Amino acid sequence: MEWANTRKRLVMEDFYREGRKRFNVLMVGDQPIGGRWNFDKENRKPPKGKLNLPEAIWFEPDQTTQEVIAWVKQAPELQASQKYWSIEPFRWAVTRDQALQVLDFFIQTRLSEFGPYQDAMVTGEQTMWHAMLSPYLNIGLLHPLEVLEAAEQAYDNNQAAWQLNSIEGFVRQILGWREYMHGIYLHMGKDYSTRNFFNHSQPLPAFYWTGDTKMNCLHQVITQVKEIGYAHHIQRLMVLSNFAMIAGVSPQEVEEWFHAAFIDGYDWVMQTNVIGMGQFADGGMIASKPYAASANYVNNMSDYCKTCFYDRRDRTGENACPFNFFYWDFLDRHLESLKKNHRMGQILFNLTKMSNQERELVRQKAEAWRKAHQDTEYRLPSTPCL
Repeated sequence: MEWANTRKRLVMEDFYREGRKRFNVLMVGDQPIGGRWNFDKENRKPPKGKLNLPEAIWFEPDQTTQEVIAWVKQAPELQASQKYWSIEPFRWAVTRDQALQVLDFFIQTRLSEFGPYQDAMVTGEQTMWHAMLSPYLNIGLLHPLEVLEAAEQAYDNNQAAWQLNSIEGFVRQILGWREYMHGIYLHMGKDYSTRNFFNHSQPLPAFYWTGDTKMNCLHQVITQVKEIGYAHHIQRLMVLSNFAMIAGVSPQEVEEWFHAAFIDGYDWVMQTNVIGMGQFADGGMIASKPYAASANYVNNMSDYCKTCFYDRRDRTGENACPFNFFYWDFLDRHLESLKKNHRMGQILFNLTKMSNQERELVRQKAEAWRKAHQDTEYRLPSTPCL
């Protein structure tokens, strides 16, 4: 709150750098280790070639967890949720000792290679190099500072073998985005959850609850969420949130779904990440531009498009990928408001180069898709989960 009240703009990079200095994380005096604050460019490698992916650490449910599972199966008010999520197997940590094991396992087996492919998405790989620590941080089994200290100590002990972009990328996820989002939530007014900059009102497609869609990227990610209640940040932002935004879905319905579907869902987490970053519903208070993308991005950062029903290269044909016609429809529908964003200039210039006929075809494809996906049969009651 104090940090926010002294600034004209609430930029995560400013918050992150101040946090690094304040807690002396990856610092040499008052300068960052390696002479750079940000190694994002090195942390966006697409998943090309054979990846030597590490195993995840999971646990068998203890007696208390088994009792809760049995109660969930029998509770009348939770019967609807069982249509959408796998109650078993439940393999997450439930104690501090187990959470510490996950932290140690991540540092020993994943952190050194975490950075380069942290944005990559691969069919059948549910966790990649990610830490899987967010549920334990959010419920208090782990403290953010102890996680940062453990990671930094491991880097200090292994500098010759570890990539600096990996440790910096991990620190940025916690001391940067996580703590920044928490602070934004505390700073914003009570109306933040109702923001809707683009006035989107389309209902959430039913396949967000079922995974039954021919779009392979959404099918893969939603099926994964149904199985383990988790997807990593790019799956959330650039597949789940991206599609909902360009399709014009109500940001409140999107946030409700995220809150219900994810094991690390908390009010402060989902409001800022979905309303702000994912849907741009706050008009740019968090994100400097909408995180909107066509099938090109999904294809570059994943292998999902290779086996998809739709053609990732087509935007208006019979087999056009919905990410494509919705992307251009989104830009066209909101052209006037997006013109004010200096980061959108080149993208909007590409839109203006499209013929009027193609822009009309894009609009028609988008509208036809919306009309065909009005079904809200699979929406859950207002209290779907524990």
